[in-house]
Amino acid sequence: MRPGYGIELRLGSARTRDFRDPAIPTRHPLRCSLIPDRRSTRSTLMSNQTHDHDRLMLERATRRALRGHGEAEPNPSVGCVIADADGRVVGEGRTRHPGGPHAEIEAIRGAGAAARGGTAWVTLEPCNHHGKTPPCVDAIIAAGIARVVVGSPESNDFASGGMARLREAGIEVVLRPDVDSVRRLHASFHGRVSTGRPWVIAKWAETHDGALSTPPGVSPWISGPRSIRMVHRERGRTDAILTGIGTILADDPRLDAREVRRRRTPMRVIVDPDLDTPPTALILKTAGGPVLIACRNDPDDDLHRMRSEQLAAAGATILPIEVPPDSGMRESASENLRGRFSAGRLGSLLRHLAEDHDVATVLTECGAGLLQGLFEADLIDATLVFTAPDTGVKGAPTSPSPRDLLHLASFETIWSGRRGDDHVVWSQRRT
Repeated sequence: MRPGYGIELRLGSARTRDFRDPAIPTRHPLRCSLIPDRRSTRSTLMSNQTHDHDRLMLERATRRALRGHGEAEPNPSVGCVIADADGRVVGEGRTRHPGGPHAEIEAIRGAGAAARGGTAWVTLEPCNHHGKTPPCVDAIIAAGIARVVVGSPESNDFASGGMARLREAGIEVVLRPDVDSVRRLHASFHGRVSTGRPWVIAKWAETHDGALSTPPGVSPWISGPRSIRMVHRERGRTDAILTGIGTILADDPRLDAREVRRRRTPMRVIVDPDLDTPPTALILKTAGGPVLIACRNDPDDDLHRMRSEQLAAAGATILPIEVPPDSGMRESASENLRGRFSAGRLGSLLRHLAEDHDVATVLTECGAGLLQGLFEADLIDATLVFTAPDTGVKGAPTSPSPRDLLHLASFETIWSGRRGDDHVVWSQRRT
C-alpha cells in the first residue's frame, strides 16, 4: 500500500453482481477504495521532514568540518552540530589538531547543559577508544544526548563500535550514509585506511587547449595570481608535495607555501631515480619542509653513490625504493625511460610516506610523465585543475594529456569556480 493512504469500505447503490456468486444480483455491493489517511499522511510527512532535517544538519556539520582542512590530519576532519530538546542549535565543533579536542567534545562544551535530551549530528561515527583523547562516546553519554545521527561509519577497527556503545546506553542512533557532502568529506580518510597510503591530489595548470606548458617565447606562467595564491594555500594544508626530476630541471621550483597562513609545513618529495637533482637546486636552498629524494637502489654504481653523498651533504634525505618482489618483468620494462618510476615503486614510495612519516595527504606538482604514471597506477584520488582563458596561443601538447587521463578516470566534480580569469575544477574519484 502507498504510504499515507488507507482503505475505505462503503455500500454502493449501483446494480452489480455479488462477489460471492456472480449469478446473484445485489443492490448494495461492497465498494473498496484507496483514500488518503490524515493520520498516516501526517506521520509520513513528519518522518520525511525529520529525514530532510537530518540531511540539512549533517551538511551543516560538514561545512564546519571543512574549516579544519589541513589541520586535523592524519585524523579525519569531523564536524558536529548539537541541538537542544526543542531543536535549537546550541553547540558546534570540528576536530582540531592531533591531540586536540574532537568535534563532539567541542560541540558538547559549547552546548553545556542544553545538550541534555537533544540531538547530535556528527559526520563520522564517534570514536570508542582511548588514544590521545578519551572516547567521544563517553562524553556523549555523560552529556545526556538522546539522539545521535551519524553520517559515516568508522573505518578503523580500533576506533569503531561507537554506534553500538551509544545504543547500549539507550541513545537512539541513526546512520545516514546517503548524504553526498559527508561521503566526499570522509573519502580521503576511508581511502587512507583501506589502501594504507596517503590521499593523493594531482594539481596542474593547463592552457585553454589542455597543455601543461607554453610554447617558446611565451610567458611560462599559465595561471594568474589568484590561482597561484590558492595553490600556496593548498601547499600549506598538505603533508607532502610530490614532484619529478623533470620539473626540478626545467623549472627549479622551491615548492614551499609563501605569503599564506600555513597549517603545516609540507615535506618536499622528488621522484629522481638516477639522482639527477643538482646540489645547487633552489628546493635545497630555501626554507621549508624537509626534502626527500626517492631513487633506485643501486649501491654498486659509483656515480650513483657519489651523487647520493653530494645531495645528502646539501641537506636532502636519500630514499632508495625497491621494486616490489611481485611486480614482474613489466615493472622493470616500464622504467626504461630515464627519470621514470614504475607503478610498483610509486606505490612503495607512497606507502613509505604514510608509514614512516605520517603523511596523510600528498599534493603533486609535476609534469606530464609523472602524472601519467600516477594515473596509470591508479594512485590519484583527487585533482585540482586550473585552466587558463583562451588567449589565442596554443600550448605545447603532450600525449596523452592530463585532461585525457582525467576523463578516462571518470572522477566526479566536487567544486568548480573561478580564480581571476582562470577556471578551477576540484574532482574526486567516485566512492
